Amino acid sequence: MPTKRILIVDDEESIQTVVQFGIQMVADWDVLIASSGSQGIRTACDESPDAILLDVMMPDMDGISTFKALQADPQTAQIPVIFLTAKAQTSERRQLNDLGVSGVITKPFNSLDLPDQIVKMLNW
Repeated sequence: MPTKRILIVDDEESIQTVVQFGIQMVADWDVLIASSGSQGIRTACDESPDAILLDVMMPDMDGISTFKALQADPQTAQIPVIFLTAKAQTSERRQLNDLGVSGVITKPFNSLDLPDQIVKMLNW
């Protein structure tokens, strides 16, 4: 099976580092990083990752706007997106799931468990 490529879209460098570490250490997948929604959209178009981990709260273009832009583009619409969010309320998680994302992971999370969560959410 070819190596998976995961795009992390998060404005916090510490989250990028923790997520990248967990994914590479446990699953040995390739990791792409974008620090903003617009950069994430460009990277998704250019690199065609197997999945995107998308922060909900970012300056300029938030995760929901980024997700909608990805869905509107035929080139990126089929890429599964999992939201990363600090919002743990059931109603907020439901709202995010209702958008059509592949899953929601609540911060804080265990970076070493992250690949297993991704595999389960995406049925890999």
